[in-house]
Amino acid sequence: MTESLIRSVYVAPSGFEEVLGAELERLGTPPERWWGRLALCALPPVASVWALDVWTAPEVQVIASIGEAARLLKSRQRNWSDVPVEFFRRSSLIKDKLPPVKAAPLVFPQMPPTSPLGGWTLLAPDRLLFSQTKTSPFPMGEPRFVEDREGPPSRAYLKLWEACTRIGRWPVAGERCLDMGATPGGWTWAIARLGAQVMAVDRAVLAPQVAMMPGVTFRQESAFGLDPVKEDRVDWLFSDVIAYPDRLLTLARRWIEAGKTARIVMSVKFQGETDFAIMDAFAAIPGGRLVHLFHNKHEVTFFWSEDGTFS
Repeated sequence: MTESLIRSVYVAPSGFEEVLGAELERLGTPPERWWGRLALCALPPVASVWALDVWTAPEVQVIASIGEAARLLKSRQRNWSDVPVEFFRRSSLIKDKLPPVKAAPLVFPQMPPTSPLGGWTLLAPDRLLFSQTKTSPFPMGEPRFVEDREGPPSRAYLKLWEACTRIGRWPVAGERCLDMGATPGGWTWAIARLGAQVMAVDRAVLAPQVAMMPGVTFRQESAFGLDPVKEDRVDWLFSDVIAYPDRLLTLARRWIEAGKTARIVMSVKFQGETDFAIMDAFAAIPGGRLVHLFHNKHEVTFFWSEDGTFS
């Protein structure tokens, strides 16, 4: 691939390079080359679900020295995050000459950084690939949080924290939430900690410390057995249910059509191959969009809001 033809760069989640590559093929911009977890493409950037980050204005420059590379980057803007794939020593020396990036873990709930952050990597000792603009404010598109290792019964709460951080909105005191597939209670714990009311639904019981939290009520039944027409309206519908994606699509549509929720945050988990057709069906719902979160596994997260603010 001619380096001057790199017009977009996509950061793959670790272990999902093949999935991102397949998605980019479907979008008509197949990777011309892989550089570590970076998919280098010859076409302009497109909206990608599976990319953690997209470099939207990549450039390649010949650099004669470490100092020249650092001066070039600093002349464009202050904040840069590196992606070392090879030439680690040389990359480290360039990084040492750049202003340090303040990438401290977020204390949820906290809005993501707003300062511009670029990305760069060395394709060769004298070839610098960089982009002043990218879609994520986090290095490699990977938000980190100050974790709570005592309160929640599982680490699933990090997925909810990231989802809410991505949309810049989370439940607040006075809002009513429904948490489907709640057990053991990681998401319910995170919602209750925000001061919102949460009804947790699952066929298995909640962890005792979560069930006793203020604002938490529990119904021991299947999320798929609920008839949204008969349920009270909620401000948020959360779902981390383990189920086939087509059942989750039906579930989301039922609640939207019934007009019984203002917002949805739903994990769509794949069993076996990635189901791009189901992803297309979710993405086609007006007011909705899909993203692959850093804390997701082989799954994507569906966001929907009745006012379209999540789309």
